[in-house]
Amino acid sequence: MPNRQEKNKQIHQFILENVEDHPSDITAIVSSRFGISRQASHRHVQKLIGDGLLSAKGTTRNRRYEVKPLATFSTQLSLKGLEEDKVWRQHILPLMENAAPNILQICHHGFTEMVNNAIDHSEGVNLKIRVNRTYRSIDLQIIDDGVGIFNKIQNGLGLDDPLHAILELSKGKLTTDPAHHSGEGIFFTSRMFDTFSIFSGKLFYSYSERSGDWLIEDDEKLISGTRVVLSINTNAKTTTQQVFDKFTGDDFGFTKTHVPVFLARYGDENLVSRSQAKRLLTRFERFREIILDFDTVDSIGQAFADEIFRVFASQNPNVHLIPVNANEQVQKMIAHVKNAT
Repeated sequence: MPNRQEKNKQIHQFILENVEDHPSDITAIVSSRFGISRQASHRHVQKLIGDGLLSAKGTTRNRRYEVKPLATFSTQLSLKGLEEDKVWRQHILPLMENAAPNILQICHHGFTEMVNNAIDHSEGVNLKIRVNRTYRSIDLQIIDDGVGIFNKIQNGLGLDDPLHAILELSKGKLTTDPAHHSGEGIFFTSRMFDTFSIFSGKLFYSYSERSGDWLIEDDEKLISGTRVVLSINTNAKTTTQQVFDKFTGDDFGFTKTHVPVFLARYGDENLVSRSQAKRLLTRFERFREIILDFDTVDSIGQAFADEIFRVFASQNPNVHLIPVNANEQVQKMIAHVKNAT
């Protein structure tokens, strides 16, 4: 049985971790969760307000609570001659006081990788940096005024559509400057943070590591340059080493990847053709193990499946294809082409 001090600490932590989802009824949630009165719950909320960790808005009847930022920062820098490690040390590291070692390492890795991308690839002039840190989360934004990441990849690789650039990004080992970059930065960074998002042109691309969900949206509003948003819960237990280990083989090379199959389609089209399969298969030969995630894919055609699981598989016996999240129809089609003579 925890003593009073320990219980108070548990209650305060619960409030700070859940008030974002329950801004107007957090006192009732706390009362139910810990078996205390509404009045006692209210006193805990007021204590956190007094400590500068929560803020309140609205009248008593319509009172809403939110986590108060522990640190906020915004600046604009010239990309010319910029060095990402200096930006980190001078501007970001001072805001990370008392952050858990694994969180600090992830933020350091992801921030410097994305700033380096802007320096080397964006063809922009200026870089904006924004930081918002609360008890619950850390959000880092890296914004350049360059040509836009999806446009850059599309033109650099001669792709038909900027959506195809997102598919290539999801695989990893993608770079328009192979002499100076390995193409691993975005892939590993996107797997370290709870949420990784890119806004560029008319496209919004986001990946959630916790849910494994990918979100692609086409907006009418045109966003010039590239905006990258990195978000992580301050209680996250992930480490950079865990992420590297997940996608590297015995020789420590980047040999494994996880590809969402739905990115091979445009709009509402069905995945039926060999050309769609070849689009998906681009650069697969660079890996030894590929997880093909069929989440949200309702069906696939015989030609699409045959190109992947018979033709490519027979031509590349050292590449292990692992389908996951496939429904019954998709599983039957995969089995059908694998058993074809």
